[in-house]
Amino acid sequence: MRFNNINRGGLAAAVLVTIGTDAAHASGFALPEYSAFGIGTTNAAVANPREPGAFPYNPAAMSFHDRSSVALGALFINPHFSVRNQTGRRDSNGADWFAAPMVQAALRFDQRWSAGLAVTAPFGLETRWKVGTFPALTGPFSPHPTQSKLEVVNITPTVSYRLVENLAISAGVDYYRARSARLKSSLTDLEGSGDAWGFNLSALYRQGALSLGVNFRSAVQIGLSGQLRALSPVLVQRELLPPAQPVGLDLDLPWRLQLGARYQIDPRLAVEFNWSHTGWSKFDELKAIGQSTGQILVQDENRWDDANAYRLAVTYDLRPRTQLRLGYTYDQTGQRDRYFSARVPDSDRHLFAIGLGQQLDGGWRVDAGYMLVRFEDRTVRGHPYRGGGDINGTSTLDGRYEAHAHLFGIEISKAFDLF
Repeated sequence: MRFNNINRGGLAAAVLVTIGTDAAHASGFALPEYSAFGIGTTNAAVANPREPGAFPYNPAAMSFHDRSSVALGALFINPHFSVRNQTGRRDSNGADWFAAPMVQAALRFDQRWSAGLAVTAPFGLETRWKVGTFPALTGPFSPHPTQSKLEVVNITPTVSYRLVENLAISAGVDYYRARSARLKSSLTDLEGSGDAWGFNLSALYRQGALSLGVNFRSAVQIGLSGQLRALSPVLVQRELLPPAQPVGLDLDLPWRLQLGARYQIDPRLAVEFNWSHTGWSKFDELKAIGQSTGQILVQDENRWDDANAYRLAVTYDLRPRTQLRLGYTYDQTGQRDRYFSARVPDSDRHLFAIGLGQQLDGGWRVDAGYMLVRFEDRTVRGHPYRGGGDINGTSTLDGRYEAHAHLFGIEISKAFDLF
Protein backbone atom coordinates (compact mmCIF):
# COMPACT_ATOMS: atom_id res chain seq x y z
CA MET A 1 0.00 0.00 0.00
CA ARG A 2 1.44 3.34 -1.03
CA PHE A 3 1.91 5.96 1.64
CA ASN A 4 -0.22 8.58 -0.11
CA ASN A 5 -3.18 6.19 0.19
CA ILE A 6 -2.33 5.00 3.69
CA ASN A 7 -1.94 8.43 5.18
CA ARG A 8 -4.99 9.91 3.51
CA GLY A 9 -7.13 8.72 6.39
CA GLY A 10 -4.73 10.11 8.97
CA LEU A 11 -4.05 13.59 7.69
CA ALA A 12 -7.26 14.14 5.75
CA ALA A 13 -9.32 13.07 8.73
CA ALA A 14 -7.53 15.60 10.91
CA VAL A 15 -7.88 18.32 8.31
CA LEU A 16 -11.58 17.69 7.82
CA VAL A 17 -12.23 17.79 11.54
CA THR A 18 -10.40 21.06 11.85
CA ILE A 19 -12.24 22.91 9.15
CA GLY A 20 -15.74 21.77 9.87
CA THR A 21 -16.76 20.16 13.08
CA ASP A 22 -17.65 22.92 15.51
CA ALA A 23 -18.73 25.64 13.09
CA ALA A 24 -22.28 25.57 14.37
CA HIS A 25 -23.59 28.95 13.33
CA ALA A 26 -23.30 29.05 9.53
CA SER A 27 -23.12 26.43 6.83
CA GLY A 28 -19.80 24.64 6.63
CA PHE A 29 -17.16 26.24 8.81
CA ALA A 30 -18.07 29.91 8.30
CA LEU A 31 -18.53 32.42 11.12
CA PRO A 32 -20.49 35.33 9.58
CA GLU A 33 -21.14 37.01 12.94
CA TYR A 34 -19.30 40.32 12.49
CA SER A 35 -21.00 42.56 15.08
CA ALA A 36 -23.28 42.41 18.10
CA PHE A 37 -25.98 44.01 15.97
CA GLY A 38 -25.56 41.23 13.40
CA ILE A 39 -25.82 38.54 16.06
CA GLY A 40 -29.13 39.99 17.26
CA THR A 41 -30.54 39.91 13.71
CA THR A 42 -29.03 36.54 12.61
CA ASN A 43 -26.75 38.55 10.28
CA ALA A 44 -29.56 40.20 8.29
CA ALA A 45 -27.83 43.57 7.99
CA VAL A 46 -26.64 44.06 4.41
CA ALA A 47 -29.36 46.65 3.61
CA ASN A 48 -29.30 48.67 6.83
CA PRO A 49 -28.21 52.33 6.39
CA ARG A 50 -28.94 53.33 10.01
CA GLU A 51 -26.96 51.09 12.38
CA PRO A 52 -23.13 51.19 12.65
CA GLY A 53 -23.24 47.46 13.38
CA ALA A 54 -24.15 46.94 9.72
CA PHE A 55 -20.81 48.31 8.45
CA PRO A 56 -18.98 44.93 8.42
CA TYR A 57 -21.82 43.42 6.37
CA ASN A 58 -21.98 46.31 3.89
CA PRO A 59 -19.22 48.96 4.14
CA ALA A 60 -21.17 51.21 1.75
CA ALA A 61 -23.47 51.95 4.73
CA MET A 62 -20.70 54.17 6.15
CA SER A 63 -21.62 56.83 3.59
CA PHE A 64 -25.07 57.28 5.16
CA HIS A 65 -23.68 58.28 8.58
CA ASP A 66 -22.72 61.83 9.55
CA ARG A 67 -20.12 60.87 12.19
CA SER A 68 -17.08 58.63 12.49
CA SER A 69 -17.12 55.72 14.93
CA VAL A 70 -15.02 52.99 16.51
CA ALA A 71 -16.46 49.74 17.92
CA LEU A 72 -14.75 47.01 19.96
CA GLY A 73 -16.37 43.71 20.88
CA ALA A 74 -16.14 39.96 21.07
CA LEU A 75 -18.15 36.94 19.96
CA PHE A 76 -18.41 33.96 22.34
CA ILE A 77 -19.44 30.55 20.97
CA ASN A 78 -20.53 27.40 22.80
CA PRO A 79 -21.05 24.50 20.33
CA HIS A 80 -22.23 20.95 21.03
CA PHE A 81 -22.22 17.91 18.71
CA SER A 82 -23.19 14.31 19.36
CA VAL A 83 -23.75 11.09 17.45
CA ARG A 84 -25.77 7.98 18.28
CA ASN A 85 -24.34 4.87 16.62
CA GLN A 86 -23.50 1.27 17.40
CA THR A 87 -20.94 2.40 20.01
CA GLY A 88 -23.61 4.38 21.90
CA ARG A 89 -24.04 8.13 22.32
CA ARG A 90 -20.83 10.08 21.89
CA ASP A 91 -20.18 13.81 22.25
CA SER A 92 -17.60 16.01 20.60
CA ASN A 93 -15.29 17.25 23.34
CA GLY A 94 -14.18 20.59 21.96
CA ALA A 95 -13.73 23.78 23.92
CA ASP A 96 -16.76 24.72 26.06
CA TRP A 97 -16.48 28.31 24.84
CA PHE A 98 -14.21 30.06 22.40
CA ALA A 99 -14.01 33.72 21.44
CA ALA A 100 -13.57 35.73 18.23
CA PRO A 101 -12.85 39.45 17.77
CA MET A 102 -15.28 42.05 16.43
CA VAL A 103 -13.59 45.38 15.65
CA GLN A 104 -14.89 48.10 13.33
CA ALA A 105 -13.65 51.63 12.62
CA ALA A 106 -15.40 54.03 10.22
CA LEU A 107 -13.92 57.44 9.39
CA ARG A 108 -16.01 60.09 7.60
CA PHE A 109 -13.82 62.49 5.62
CA ASP A 110 -16.50 64.53 3.88
CA GLN A 111 -20.02 64.18 2.47
CA ARG A 112 -18.87 61.63 -0.12
CA TRP A 113 -15.81 59.77 1.17
CA SER A 114 -15.52 57.38 4.12
CA ALA A 115 -13.00 54.69 5.03
CA GLY A 116 -13.31 51.69 7.29
CA LEU A 117 -11.27 48.94 8.92
CA ALA A 118 -12.78 45.72 10.28
CA VAL A 119 -11.17 42.85 12.18
CA THR A 120 -13.26 39.68 12.40
CA ALA A 121 -12.87 35.89 12.52
CA PRO A 122 -14.99 34.64 9.59
CA PHE A 123 -13.77 31.03 9.78
CA GLY A 124 -12.56 28.95 12.72
CA LEU A 125 -13.26 26.30 15.34
CA GLU A 126 -11.82 23.85 17.85
CA THR A 127 -12.83 20.24 18.47
CA ARG A 128 -11.74 16.96 20.02
CA TRP A 129 -13.10 13.47 19.28
CA LYS A 130 -12.22 10.51 21.48
CA VAL A 131 -10.81 7.42 19.84
CA GLY A 132 -13.59 4.84 19.80
CA THR A 133 -16.36 7.24 18.86
CA PHE A 134 -16.79 5.34 15.59
CA PRO A 135 -16.37 1.61 14.90
CA ALA A 136 -12.72 0.64 14.48
CA LEU A 137 -11.45 -0.17 11.02
CA THR A 138 -9.18 -3.12 10.28
CA GLY A 139 -5.47 -2.80 9.64
CA PRO A 140 -2.65 -0.80 11.26
CA PHE A 141 -3.53 2.46 9.51
CA SER A 142 -7.10 3.06 10.66
CA PRO A 143 -7.67 6.84 10.94
CA HIS A 144 -9.06 8.27 14.17
CA PRO A 145 -9.27 12.08 14.29
CA THR A 146 -8.51 13.37 17.77
CA GLN A 147 -7.68 17.07 18.22
CA SER A 148 -8.12 19.96 15.79
CA LYS A 149 -7.91 23.73 15.97
CA LEU A 150 -8.14 26.53 13.41
CA GLU A 151 -8.36 30.29 13.75
CA VAL A 152 -8.77 32.53 10.69
CA VAL A 153 -8.61 36.28 11.29
CA ASN A 154 -9.72 38.69 8.57
CA ILE A 155 -8.45 42.30 8.37
CA THR A 156 -10.58 44.34 5.96
CA PRO A 157 -9.77 47.94 4.97
CA THR A 158 -12.51 49.50 2.82
CA VAL A 159 -13.35 52.78 1.10
CA SER A 160 -16.91 54.02 0.56
CA TYR A 161 -18.06 56.68 -1.89
CA ARG A 162 -21.49 58.32 -2.07
CA LEU A 163 -22.28 58.65 -5.75
CA VAL A 164 -25.53 60.53 -5.24
CA GLU A 165 -27.74 61.25 -2.25
CA ASN A 166 -29.45 57.85 -2.38
CA LEU A 167 -26.62 55.57 -3.58
CA ALA A 168 -23.20 54.60 -2.17
CA ILE A 169 -20.62 52.02 -3.25
CA SER A 170 -17.58 50.54 -1.53
CA ALA A 171 -14.54 48.39 -2.28
CA GLY A 172 -11.95 46.79 -0.07
CA VAL A 173 -9.35 44.08 0.38
CA ASP A 174 -9.54 41.06 2.68
CA TYR A 175 -6.39 39.81 4.36
CA TYR A 176 -6.88 36.34 5.84
CA ARG A 177 -4.44 34.94 8.38
CA ALA A 178 -4.83 31.30 9.42
CA ARG A 179 -3.06 30.81 12.71
CA SER A 180 -2.92 28.16 15.41
CA ALA A 181 -3.82 25.41 12.93
CA ARG A 182 -3.42 22.01 14.53
CA LEU A 183 -4.64 18.94 12.69
CA LYS A 184 -4.16 15.82 14.78
CA SER A 185 -5.25 12.20 14.37
CA SER A 186 -4.15 8.86 15.79
CA LEU A 187 -1.64 8.62 12.92
CA THR A 188 -0.31 12.13 12.39
CA ASP A 189 -0.04 15.59 13.91
CA LEU A 190 0.15 18.66 11.67
CA GLU A 191 0.72 22.21 12.91
CA GLY A 192 0.97 25.18 10.59
CA SER A 193 -0.15 28.64 9.50
CA GLY A 194 -0.64 30.69 6.36
CA ASP A 195 -2.30 33.72 4.78
CA ALA A 196 -4.05 34.92 1.63
CA TRP A 197 -5.61 38.02 0.04
CA GLY A 198 -9.11 38.58 -1.35
CA PHE A 199 -11.43 41.47 -2.13
CA ASN A 200 -14.98 42.70 -1.41
CA LEU A 201 -17.46 44.98 -3.19
CA SER A 202 -20.67 46.54 -1.85
CA ALA A 203 -23.46 48.95 -2.72
CA LEU A 204 -26.36 50.45 -0.78
CA TYR A 205 -29.39 52.30 -2.17
CA ARG A 206 -31.96 54.18 -0.07
CA GLN A 207 -35.18 55.73 -1.30
CA GLY A 208 -37.60 56.86 1.38
CA ALA A 209 -38.53 53.94 3.65
CA LEU A 210 -36.92 51.35 1.35
CA SER A 211 -33.24 50.43 1.21
CA LEU A 212 -31.48 47.79 -0.90
CA GLY A 213 -28.01 46.37 -0.31
CA VAL A 214 -25.53 43.98 -1.91
CA ASN A 215 -22.18 42.64 -0.75
CA PHE A 216 -19.72 40.25 -2.43
CA ARG A 217 -16.60 38.66 -0.93
CA SER A 218 -14.22 36.74 -3.15
CA ALA A 219 -13.02 33.20 -2.66
CA VAL A 220 -9.42 32.73 -1.49
CA GLN A 221 -6.96 29.88 -1.13
CA ILE A 222 -4.81 29.88 1.99
CA GLY A 223 -1.55 28.00 1.68
CA LEU A 224 -0.82 26.43 5.06
CA SER A 225 2.82 25.59 5.80
CA GLY A 226 3.87 23.51 8.77
CA GLN A 227 5.31 20.31 10.16
CA LEU A 228 3.76 16.85 9.87
CA ARG A 229 4.80 14.41 12.61
CA ALA A 230 4.19 10.67 12.55
CA LEU A 231 2.42 9.41 15.69
CA SER A 232 2.24 5.78 14.52
CA PRO A 233 5.51 3.87 15.05
CA VAL A 234 4.45 1.47 12.29
CA LEU A 235 4.54 4.26 9.71
CA VAL A 236 8.09 5.18 10.71
CA GLN A 237 9.35 1.61 11.03
CA ARG A 238 8.12 0.74 7.55
CA GLU A 239 9.65 3.96 6.23
CA LEU A 240 6.28 5.11 4.98
CA LEU A 241 6.64 8.40 6.83
CA PRO A 242 9.63 10.09 8.48
CA PRO A 243 9.27 11.15 12.13
CA ALA A 244 8.74 14.74 10.94
CA GLN A 245 8.69 16.63 7.66
CA PRO A 246 7.61 20.04 6.31
CA VAL A 247 4.32 20.00 4.40
CA GLY A 248 2.03 22.40 2.58
CA LEU A 249 -1.76 22.26 2.44
CA ASP A 250 -4.14 24.44 0.42
CA LEU A 251 -7.35 25.47 2.21
CA ASP A 252 -10.06 26.95 -0.04
CA LEU A 253 -12.41 29.49 1.52
CA PRO A 254 -15.70 30.13 -0.34
CA TRP A 255 -16.99 33.30 -1.96
CA ARG A 256 -20.22 34.83 -0.68
CA LEU A 257 -22.92 36.97 -2.27
CA GLN A 258 -25.51 38.73 -0.08
CA LEU A 259 -28.57 40.64 -1.22
CA GLY A 260 -30.91 42.49 1.12
CA ALA A 261 -34.03 44.65 1.27
CA ARG A 262 -35.09 46.69 4.28
CA TYR A 263 -38.32 48.62 4.84
CA GLN A 264 -38.92 51.22 7.55
CA ILE A 265 -42.57 50.55 8.38
CA ASP A 266 -42.80 53.52 10.74
CA PRO A 267 -40.27 55.64 12.68
CA ARG A 268 -39.85 52.86 15.28
CA LEU A 269 -40.32 49.59 13.36
CA ALA A 270 -38.30 48.15 10.45
CA VAL A 271 -38.01 44.75 8.79
CA GLU A 272 -35.19 43.35 6.64
CA PHE A 273 -34.86 40.25 4.45
CA ASN A 274 -31.49 38.93 3.23
CA TRP A 275 -30.51 36.16 0.83
CA SER A 276 -26.98 34.76 1.09
CA HIS A 277 -25.38 32.45 -1.48
CA THR A 278 -22.08 30.85 -0.42
CA GLY A 279 -19.76 29.23 -2.95
CA TRP A 280 -18.97 26.05 -1.06
CA SER A 281 -18.23 24.34 -4.38
CA LYS A 282 -14.77 25.93 -4.01
CA PHE A 283 -14.24 23.52 -1.09
CA ASP A 284 -13.70 20.71 -3.57
CA GLU A 285 -10.37 19.07 -2.82
CA LEU A 286 -7.78 18.86 -0.08
CA LYS A 287 -4.21 18.20 -1.13
CA ALA A 288 -1.21 18.09 1.23
CA ILE A 289 2.26 17.93 -0.30
CA GLY A 290 5.61 17.17 1.30
CA GLN A 291 7.67 20.31 0.78
CA SER A 292 10.99 18.46 0.61
CA THR A 293 9.84 15.57 -1.62
CA GLY A 294 6.96 17.07 -3.60
CA GLN A 295 4.98 13.90 -2.84
CA ILE A 296 1.21 14.21 -2.57
CA LEU A 297 0.41 12.92 0.89
CA VAL A 298 -3.29 13.75 0.82
CA GLN A 299 -5.64 14.18 -2.10
CA ASP A 300 -9.18 14.09 -0.79
CA GLU A 301 -12.44 15.07 -2.51
CA ASN A 302 -15.26 16.86 -0.69
CA ARG A 303 -17.52 17.87 -3.60
CA TRP A 304 -19.61 20.35 -1.63
CA ASP A 305 -22.40 22.31 -3.31
CA ASP A 306 -23.08 26.03 -3.15
CA ALA A 307 -25.63 26.80 -0.41
CA ASN A 308 -28.29 29.40 0.39
CA ALA A 309 -29.33 31.12 3.60
CA TYR A 310 -32.56 33.10 4.09
CA ARG A 311 -32.48 35.73 6.83
CA LEU A 312 -35.25 37.83 8.39
CA ALA A 313 -34.79 40.57 10.98
CA VAL A 314 -37.02 43.02 12.82
CA THR A 315 -35.84 46.10 14.72
CA TYR A 316 -38.08 48.09 17.06
CA ASP A 317 -37.19 51.22 19.00
CA LEU A 318 -38.53 50.64 22.49
CA ARG A 319 -37.41 54.14 23.42
CA PRO A 320 -35.66 56.89 21.47
CA ARG A 321 -32.27 55.48 22.53
CA THR A 322 -33.12 51.78 23.06
CA GLN A 323 -33.57 49.31 20.21
CA LEU A 324 -34.85 45.71 20.33
CA ARG A 325 -33.76 43.28 17.59
CA LEU A 326 -35.13 39.88 16.57
CA GLY A 327 -33.88 37.56 13.85
CA TYR A 328 -34.47 34.20 12.19
CA THR A 329 -32.41 32.39 9.52
CA TYR A 330 -32.81 29.13 7.63
CA ASP A 331 -29.29 28.08 6.58
CA GLN A 332 -28.76 25.23 4.12
CA THR A 333 -25.78 22.90 4.15
CA GLY A 334 -23.56 22.40 1.13
CA GLN A 335 -22.46 18.90 2.14
CA ARG A 336 -23.71 16.00 0.04
CA ASP A 337 -24.77 12.69 1.57
CA ARG A 338 -22.28 10.91 -0.68
CA TYR A 339 -19.36 12.75 0.96
CA PHE A 340 -20.70 13.03 4.50
CA SER A 341 -18.04 13.16 7.18
CA ALA A 342 -18.46 12.97 10.92
CA ARG A 343 -15.51 15.32 10.94
CA VAL A 344 -17.75 17.85 9.17
CA PRO A 345 -21.19 16.88 10.54
CA ASP A 346 -23.00 19.59 8.65
CA SER A 347 -26.75 19.84 8.12
CA ASP A 348 -29.46 22.41 7.53
CA ARG A 349 -30.00 24.58 10.55
CA HIS A 350 -32.32 27.19 12.08
CA LEU A 351 -31.00 30.34 13.75
CA PHE A 352 -32.99 32.34 16.34
CA ALA A 353 -31.70 35.61 17.79
CA ILE A 354 -32.50 38.52 20.05
CA GLY A 355 -30.48 41.68 20.60
CA LEU A 356 -30.51 45.06 22.29
CA GLY A 357 -28.82 48.37 21.51
CA GLN A 358 -28.53 51.19 24.02
CA GLN A 359 -27.38 54.69 23.10
CA LEU A 360 -25.48 56.44 25.91
CA ASP A 361 -24.34 60.02 26.48
CA GLY A 362 -21.33 61.48 24.72
CA GLY A 363 -21.63 59.34 21.59
CA TRP A 364 -21.17 56.05 23.44
CA ARG A 365 -23.37 53.02 22.90
CA VAL A 366 -23.54 49.36 23.94
CA ASP A 367 -24.88 46.53 21.78
CA ALA A 368 -25.48 42.91 22.77
CA GLY A 369 -26.93 39.91 21.00
CA TYR A 370 -27.72 36.24 21.62
CA MET A 371 -28.25 33.54 19.01
CA LEU A 372 -29.43 29.93 19.31
CA VAL A 373 -28.52 27.58 16.46
CA ARG A 374 -30.48 24.35 16.06
CA PHE A 375 -29.22 21.77 13.58
CA GLU A 376 -31.70 19.49 11.91
CA ASP A 377 -30.96 15.93 13.00
CA ARG A 378 -29.22 13.97 10.28
CA THR A 379 -29.35 10.19 9.90
CA VAL A 380 -26.49 8.73 7.88
CA ARG A 381 -26.44 5.42 6.02
CA GLY A 382 -23.24 5.15 3.98
CA HIS A 383 -21.65 2.69 1.60
CA PRO A 384 -19.35 -0.13 2.84
CA TYR A 385 -15.77 0.82 3.66
CA ARG A 386 -13.39 -0.54 1.02
CA GLY A 387 -10.07 0.45 2.53
CA GLY A 388 -7.60 3.12 1.48
CA GLY A 389 -8.01 5.31 4.56
CA ASP A 390 -10.82 7.55 3.29
CA ILE A 391 -13.92 6.93 5.41
CA ASN A 392 -16.07 9.82 4.11
CA GLY A 393 -19.55 8.63 3.18
CA THR A 394 -18.95 5.09 4.44
CA SER A 395 -21.05 2.96 6.78
CA THR A 396 -18.36 3.47 9.42
CA LEU A 397 -20.01 6.83 10.05
CA ASP A 398 -23.57 5.51 10.21
CA GLY A 399 -25.59 7.10 12.96
CA ARG A 400 -27.87 9.93 13.97
CA TYR A 401 -26.15 13.29 14.35
CA GLU A 402 -27.42 16.10 16.57
CA ALA A 403 -26.01 19.57 17.18
CA HIS A 404 -26.78 22.99 18.61
CA ALA A 405 -24.84 26.09 19.61
CA HIS A 406 -25.16 29.21 21.75
CA LEU A 407 -23.61 32.49 20.58
CA PHE A 408 -23.28 35.70 22.54
CA GLY A 409 -21.77 39.00 21.41
CA ILE A 410 -21.17 42.28 23.15
CA GLU A 411 -19.78 45.50 21.70
CA ILE A 412 -19.10 49.03 22.86
CA SER A 413 -18.70 51.89 20.40
CA LYS A 414 -17.97 55.59 20.31
CA ALA A 415 -19.19 58.07 17.68
CA PHE A 416 -17.19 61.27 17.09
CA ASP A 417 -16.49 64.02 14.61
CA LEU A 418 -13.23 63.50 12.74
CA PHE A 419 -12.93 67.15 11.66
